[in-house]
Amino acid sequence: MAVARPKTLRQARSSYATNGELAWWIFMRLSGLALIFLVFGHIFMNNIQINVANVDYAYVANRFSKGWVKVYDSFLLGFAMLHGVNGLRYSVEDYFKNPKRRFWAKLILFSVAIILFVMGVMTLWAFTFEEMGNAIDALPHGN
Repeated sequence: MAVARPKTLRQARSSYATNGELAWWIFMRLSGLALIFLVFGHIFMNNIQINVANVDYAYVANRFSKGWVKVYDSFLLGFAMLHGVNGLRYSVEDYFKNPKRRFWAKLILFSVAIILFVMGVMTLWAFTFEEMGNAIDALPHGN
């Protein structure tokens, strides 16, 4: 039988024994709100401001050559990963009753999340997309 999750801050304060769980409860509400604006901003910039049919590597390379886009997408990636992983952590707590299995499930979950986050941030920040775009344009194109 699943325990009902608190819906208000007052219920959360009385339900959670540690400040850590209360902090995560608050984070989930704030990150969810932030994600709404970040995702709709992303959709607006990439699907509404331009014609989607015109999106090609040159557009992506030009977009990622701007620092503010990298910062914006890093926040989007970070909030989405933390929000999603914390939601999955709640599910692990609910469905894995055996403490050893719960430990290993969380270890795998957090390890995969960290690897994906690091790879995503590296993709955003480590590559110079203009140089890569120029290299791709220099490749012979077969007809």
